[in-house]
Amino acid sequence: MRHDEFIGQVQNRARLGSRGAAERVTRAALETLGERIPEGLCESVAGQLPQEIAEHLRRTEVFGGQGTGERFDLDEFLNRVVRRSGEDRPQAAFHTRVVMEVVGEATGPTVMSKLGDSLPDDLRRLVTSGSQGEMGA
Repeated sequence: MRHDEFIGQVQNRARLGSRGAAERVTRAALETLGERIPEGLCESVAGQLPQEIAEHLRRTEVFGGQGTGERFDLDEFLNRVVRRSGEDRPQAAFHTRVVMEVVGEATGPTVMSKLGDSLPDDLRRLVTSGSQGEMGA
């Protein structure tokens, strides 16, 4: 999947008004995910995404963040996405689900299964429920 297609899918499924908004929610969700999952898994996921999208996962290492593999729960995950995206919590949860759905299509079921296995139940539901799924925020 190419960058433009990825962002276009996020924009369409999330019903966002601009590509810039789709870029913003993609960046917010993936930077937060990059902080939460182990480094090796982060690289596995990033390696199958368009380079511009993959950099959001890698950003926490490169730009002096806490790094990958931090332990935090769904509440903290969504708080971080809210801070990064400027959205309210329900929007942030929905848009994260959309981004993760598109990540799943770009990377395939094996990577998504490993990603889900690396997360606690509450976060697993967020990243695997898809844009049409049920997920309380």
